[in-house]
Amino acid sequence: MTHNLNIFENMESEVRSYVRSFPTVFTKAKGYKMWDEAGKEYIDFFSGAGALNYGHNDTVMQKKLVEYITSDGITHSLDMASSAKAEFLTKFNETILNPRDMDYKIMFPGPTGTNTVESALKLARKVTGRTDVISFTNGFHGMTIGSLSVTGNSMKRKGAGIPLQNVVTMPYDNYVDDQDSLDYLERFLDDSGSGVAIPAAMILETVQGEGGINAASFEWLQKVESICKRWGILLIIDDVQAGVGRTGTFFSFEPAGIKPDIICMSKSLSGYGLPFAITLIKPEHDKFAPGEHNGTFRGNNHAFITATSALSYWENEQFEKDIKVKSDIMMNFLEEMVEKYPELKGEARGRGFMVGIASDVDGLSNKIAAKAFELGLIMETSGPKDEVFKLFPPLTIDEDGLKQGLAILEESIKATVKEPVTN
Repeated sequence: MTHNLNIFENMESEVRSYVRSFPTVFTKAKGYKMWDEAGKEYIDFFSGAGALNYGHNDTVMQKKLVEYITSDGITHSLDMASSAKAEFLTKFNETILNPRDMDYKIMFPGPTGTNTVESALKLARKVTGRTDVISFTNGFHGMTIGSLSVTGNSMKRKGAGIPLQNVVTMPYDNYVDDQDSLDYLERFLDDSGSGVAIPAAMILETVQGEGGINAASFEWLQKVESICKRWGILLIIDDVQAGVGRTGTFFSFEPAGIKPDIICMSKSLSGYGLPFAITLIKPEHDKFAPGEHNGTFRGNNHAFITATSALSYWENEQFEKDIKVKSDIMMNFLEEMVEKYPELKGEARGRGFMVGIASDVDGLSNKIAAKAFELGLIMETSGPKDEVFKLFPPLTIDEDGLKQGLAILEESIKATVKEPVTN
């Protein structure tokens, strides 16, 4: 049975978004490819907005999940003990935390990114006894009220329908050219007349995905950590999108050598696109009373099964090395596009598999993304004006698939800007 888009237009809310960008009915997906009802093949440089770092329907995860389901493994367990959860906790500790000398308690707050952010904000306020939080320009942290309060996007914030309070927004790294944004922040904290109280926490993404693929320098991140330690402020890293290898390492902040007080993780954590989130908490901050923060679907055992399997990718260094090789291919390509097509008025941005080109030409990035979809490449835009067309391929894509996708992207750029300027 085939469908047209009328059923979605007639029955689904006006709030739908991605179906407008990708107007077809998808039926099948494997690895880095998707197919629609007409049989057209697409290369996926979107990866479920970062929820499919290991691609679609990973064969090993799929097999383990099917075996678990057909053996009547428990599906829903709230936060009761289950064998699937025990196996996940054990492997996460052995594969991720211990090798990185990271001592954290693991909280299951609910299955989405905004759940983990809400839990982090609540906990920071409880631990410190303070109410305010510092967030950063162009940050994106979720769509519930607490998460929206620390999100920068004005359209998203307006949707809250109420004032979003107890948050102070400070400039992110390189937000203002040739100025150290953290000197500005420290002056506010130092000056009792600034009107800015010492906050409970600072929350940030090391690479801002929805905000425009803005990548903070490692030095900037180190200075943020130093400021937080000086003032007794908890540092929350939102690794919902940038984590699980998206920027090249399992945690996006690893190259900076920092140890956040609280870490928010979701999206690709399940490995299979299943709803799943955790909040990592330094033991000294583990202050919630039993049941003080909970959620009906925090015990998603199907996600425990696939997440445990996904961690096998990180059992040796080769996976990370492969990510680096392919990341370099992407960044070199983007820099070449900026030089080859000056009509873009572009700038290559990002880190790892979280990259893109910011164009100063209004509407151009959306046109390029639309053309790419027409030619069989799925990608999206980001930034406050949708000025960045971004590349989020699965980490597991092979070099041939990556280069095929990049070739389609260049064809899309060329078709949109017409002809390149040649010397």
